[in-house]
Amino acid sequence: MSTETPRSKVPTTVRIAGQLVVVEGLVAIGFAVYSVIRAASGEHDQSVTNGYGFALWLSILFGGVLAAGIALLRGARWGRSVAVVAQLLLLPVVWSLLTDSHQPLLGTLMAFVVVPALVLLFSPPTTRWLARDYAPDVEPDAEPEDRDPRAS
Repeated sequence: MSTETPRSKVPTTVRIAGQLVVVEGLVAIGFAVYSVIRAASGEHDQSVTNGYGFALWLSILFGGVLAAGIALLRGARWGRSVAVVAQLLLLPVVWSLLTDSHQPLLGTLMAFVVVPALVLLFSPPTTRWLARDYAPDVEPDAEPEDRDPRAS
């Protein structure tokens, strides 16, 4: 009988990816707070509703990303789906920052979070961890004994 808890069985790749996704969520929510403060001060060109609406949109969208990161840290498999979609949607943002927006520093910083998170979310330990839901009684590296190689 194994003494490992479900949390201790979570691979390091999932935990690191969860940490990166949590950072993304916290930064975006921090920017939402900054947008509310900026809108409340009234010292900028845009209307106040734009600032509040943008902050609400960021909070809803990246609140889900933050929840996915926390779920990954806790070992909940559903967090990977949200995290993968978020990383895939952020890749064009990274590219835009590096090229058309002429903000290579910001694009590089963002790339150092988005790309590793995406790689970790598709790494072999992560996919084996996910596969345990579908074949929980099979050892991670075990091959079926009676498998015919011509059958595949």
